[in-house]
Amino acid sequence: MHTYEVLRRPVVSEKSIILQGQSKYTFEVAPRASKHQIKEAVETAFKVDVLGVNVVTVPGSMRRIGRRRVQTSPWKKAVVTVKTGQKIEFFEGV
Repeated sequence: MHTYEVLRRPVVSEKSIILQGQSKYTFEVAPRASKHQIKEAVETAFKVDVLGVNVVTVPGSMRRIGRRRVQTSPWKKAVVTVKTGQKIEFFEGV
């Protein structure tokens, strides 16, 4: 898997914004990406030192569309801890 195919999008939520104060950044990643691949992708893309990667598979939830009930797709979320004092500038505008 190519380095830039690993990271899909940043996750911007209340919890992820609070975690930025602790130098932790949240991303949606490819379902088959490993922790090592995620670490390399973040270090390459944002020029920071990654100390740790935590990964969670978020299950799909039931949604209603009219009278039908459909299941959303599951997705993979990674919380990346960077070295103290370093920041990912991509999140600073949020």
